[in-house]
Amino acid sequence: MTDNPIIPEARSDDRSVGRRTVLIATGTTAAALAVGAAAAPGTVSAPTAQAPDTAPAAAAVCTLTKEMTQGPYYLDGALVRSDVTEGKPGVPLKLALTVVNSACTPISNALVEIWHTDALGEYSGYVGANGHNESDDRTFLRGGVLTNSSGVANLTTIYPGWYRGRCIHVHVKVHTGVTVTADGHFTGGRTVHTGQLFFNETITAAVAKVSPYSTNTVTRTTLSQDSIYDGGGASSGLLTLTTLGGSASSGYSGTLTLGVSG
Repeated sequence: MTDNPIIPEARSDDRSVGRRTVLIATGTTAAALAVGAAAAPGTVSAPTAQAPDTAPAAAAVCTLTKEMTQGPYYLDGALVRSDVTEGKPGVPLKLALTVVNSACTPISNALVEIWHTDALGEYSGYVGANGHNESDDRTFLRGGVLTNSSGVANLTTIYPGWYRGRCIHVHVKVHTGVTVTADGHFTGGRTVHTGQLFFNETITAAVAKVSPYSTNTVTRTTLSQDSIYDGGGASSGLLTLTTLGGSASSGYSGTLTLGVSG
């Protein structure tokens, strides 16, 4: 595809959901506990110590990660695979996404599916939408993997590029109850979360100077300028990024806990 127009991604109608406060029920009292934005991925902050005569606290109710628009570039029939790169060049990105339910319990065998652009801002299936021609459209930078017994989905990809009107991001869906088929796809189940993953602007600016990102001449929308990201931090999909080496080209690991309703 060579002349597809950019299709703007509408702001989600579910933005009123917002971050949800964690409540610790203690008999006659309740203490607020912030989970997700303040806690490290996969962990829950400890509640305030109780007085000796109070009843033990009930299980925390985890913050749900904000639902966001699916966008126009989703394709059904994603491959179940941990490495979605298909040889695409770019800065390595290792994602470790932990899926928990509203009781903060890890969910195993949930299918975490991602899709995003290559370094030049092109989605597979829509190549040409950001002004670049490629010889093979393929299924690059799309796929999903089942969470392990700790609720963690490990995915290997590259740092996304950017296209007109959006900051750098990765789309994500979480499905439960899926069946993996013999041909490496999945069927059935239900979608319990649709969201987006976002990146620290300082790190993105460094990556943008690395080839082939540096050849993308489209004006880059920053995180603060984006129409979808709302500044909510981890509960709105902001990844915690850690360098894999001594420079931007070495790559990054990205972690986040996804609180889902299922």
